[in-house]
Amino acid sequence: MNKVLQLGLQSSVVQAAKFLVVAPLRIGSSILSVRVGTTSFNRRLMSNATAKSLPLSINNKNNKGKAMKGSDNDIEAMTVQELRASLRQAYGLKKELISTLQLHMENNSPDESSGVEEVETTSSTRSESITIKRKTRNREESNEDGSEAYGEKKAKQSTEKNVKVKVSSKEEEEASLTISSKVLKTDEVISSSNQSEPWTVLAHKKPEKHWKAYNPKTMRPPPLPEGTKSVKIMAWNVNGLRALLKLESFSALQLAQREDFDVLCLQETKIQVKDVEEIKKALIEGYDHSFWSCSVSKLGYSGTAIISRIKPLSVRYGTGLSGSDHDMEGRIVTAEFDSFYLINTYVPNSGDGLKRLTYRIEEWDRTLSDYIKELEKSKPVVLTGDLNCAHEEIDIYNPAGNKRSAGFTIEERQSFGENFLEKGLVDTFRKQHPGVVGYTYWGYRTGARKTNRGWRLDYFLVSESIADNVHDSYILSDINGSDHCPIGLVLKL
Repeated sequence: MNKVLQLGLQSSVVQAAKFLVVAPLRIGSSILSVRVGTTSFNRRLMSNATAKSLPLSINNKNNKGKAMKGSDNDIEAMTVQELRASLRQAYGLKKELISTLQLHMENNSPDESSGVEEVETTSSTRSESITIKRKTRNREESNEDGSEAYGEKKAKQSTEKNVKVKVSSKEEEEASLTISSKVLKTDEVISSSNQSEPWTVLAHKKPEKHWKAYNPKTMRPPPLPEGTKSVKIMAWNVNGLRALLKLESFSALQLAQREDFDVLCLQETKIQVKDVEEIKKALIEGYDHSFWSCSVSKLGYSGTAIISRIKPLSVRYGTGLSGSDHDMEGRIVTAEFDSFYLINTYVPNSGDGLKRLTYRIEEWDRTLSDYIKELEKSKPVVLTGDLNCAHEEIDIYNPAGNKRSAGFTIEERQSFGENFLEKGLVDTFRKQHPGVVGYTYWGYRTGARKTNRGWRLDYFLVSESIADNVHDSYILSDINGSDHCPIGLVLKL
């Protein structure tokens, strides 16, 4: 599939302070569009319905020249020698020289009102120098400490795409185009390209035939009949509450008015004990009951909170194990209501190099499981928050590339099953949507949210005795402000 084309370029192909689009180079199902300018350069490579922004490096010197005029018939009637002379001693077959000259003339057409010209061409005609190397990473995200990854970023094994073209400003200029056959290879499956609602895009490396993308507009049940007794709970890893509240695009009041939730559970608030009273003063009217657990072992880290317009019967912080890491990092707040316990938790991430994996699965998960079972002796339990585990392959965009990434190791997934699901808790979203791909976390660094390449790390797990009372378990994918989005639960009482 590789082709090499040598040709000279008329000096006026790229004019100073003007942009030129060389579009599109078609290779199988892939299209390469190159935008060339004197100050900035961008290039897109699209495979099927997928678009990725890539760096482009082009080196050109200012050239002077005059636009040539003539019809296609005039050009085709020219001899090879005349064509070569017009293109400053270009080399190639006559049909290639004709295509290049026609391209050159179109590029210098008088219709330049937009500053951009679009030209159709094939892989046999190229004009500009390009060096592009692209790797589609499987995963690149931020962990709870703000470092590189949720776990280890070993995901560098996906499709490589290389395009190289050299242009010389000498009297005889050469252009070489090398296109790897790997351009055509991709495992990615995306069902549509809805840019305004990317969560409706089925994005998964190895999807099964019956899987669908989660769309809250079509998959949520109708509201409960008026007068039905119920409670609406929302949970959100805000990745720093102060930073969220400073965002001009975010309004806590609008969120509360839109969702009309009874209880809001926050994780990763990152606030300190000294900040709590100030935050409380800023709470929305009507949500008068708030309970905050802050990390004391590491300031500005972790943290959880429950904000409610329903006054709980009692509130607990931590698991009651004095001095344990669980209770020093502000990771658990429990509120007791009339008919259930609500546990809001931020499960520890196993970290870079999986340095906390042993602690996570042998201490934290077991302790939390025992704590839940103790509470269930008196009332059912609703467990919510960032549980830091994509339990099944349907819960992560690239399962194969993250086998040893924190949040998707076999050890964490087994522990999730053994300590929670096999002990009577029900994953409410998966029960309601067994074949639906719905993510709640997208890494900042790769802009994963725009292409819906995410993880489902946030859950509502409920005691089996009240699982049938769940009217709706949903994901609010359209709410920005964090690398996680909120999730919700409507529970009939």
